[in-house]
Amino acid sequence: MKQKFTVLDLLSQELKEHDVLELKCIAGRKGLIRVIEVPNINRPGLALSGFFESFAYKRIQIFGRGEHAYLRKLEEEGRYENVRKIFSYEIPCVIFTHGLTPPEFFVSIAEESGCPVLQTQLPSATFTSRILRVLNNIFAPREVVHGVLIEVFGIGVLLLGESGVGKSEAALELLERGHRLVADDAVEIRCVAGNYLLGTSANRLLGHHMEIRGLGIINVTHLFGVGAIRDEKRIQLVVHLEQWDPEKEYDRLGSQEKTRDILGVKVPCVEIPIKPGRNIPILIETAAMNERLKQMGVHSSREFNEQVMKWLESENVRTIYLHKNHME
Repeated sequence: MKQKFTVLDLLSQELKEHDVLELKCIAGRKGLIRVIEVPNINRPGLALSGFFESFAYKRIQIFGRGEHAYLRKLEEEGRYENVRKIFSYEIPCVIFTHGLTPPEFFVSIAEESGCPVLQTQLPSATFTSRILRVLNNIFAPREVVHGVLIEVFGIGVLLLGESGVGKSEAALELLERGHRLVADDAVEIRCVAGNYLLGTSANRLLGHHMEIRGLGIINVTHLFGVGAIRDEKRIQLVVHLEQWDPEKEYDRLGSQEKTRDILGVKVPCVEIPIKPGRNIPILIETAAMNERLKQMGVHSSREFNEQVMKWLESENVRTIYLHKNHME
């Protein structure tokens, strides 16, 4: 069962840099346990004017300068009925931007209804973009897979395979070659915006540790430095490691572009068979560089096939031409 996300959880988020919301509660603290069900916001201008059809009350309500000025007008006229009606709905919380302070009557009604009132110093446009990004990240579909996520030449590579196939050992060699570890063993994958897969460690405390059979647990940060790790990375390529099967026919030209479905997103996938003498880290590096080329519009296998077809066509034409001249 998915854990409920409350207003208090929103206030407790450890956000960094461009995601900082600068939120604080200024009223209705007893309502901080209210659940946020919808990863979206609403500007309640129409509701303040008395139009409540299609009122998106399950969303976080944002009060900017326009709504704040209208509240001041309602206060001067002594008209509070629309505000009372707004708080009669089970809205999760209201947030005032620009560091605006709500009128006393508004705070009083919010306290009575048990609805939390929050405040941020950020302007409405900035705050809106940030909170939507934060909520989309929090409510994103997610799953945990057994594998290793590593950044290779800027490409997020998810190493999958049976236990003991050598995923961590391959990742360790890639770290030695200057690449960066995101997560080992348990990778949490989130689907953001419907088509963007972000991977991180399922356990943030143990995320930058690796289990190497024969060595035990190693601390990647201490061994390779902070330049060898990162907290999260977009997954752009899946590399499936498997023991070499002599009965299986492996793709030798790369013309069969395989994908793996993760949370409804199809990710390019390559299968690398393992047997003595194969340098797996170099193969993973090559696969990552080849994926970068594909993203730039360069498909080596397609170009090879096109060149072969052109050569065959030219040879065929030449044969027909020579045969015709010989007959004459």
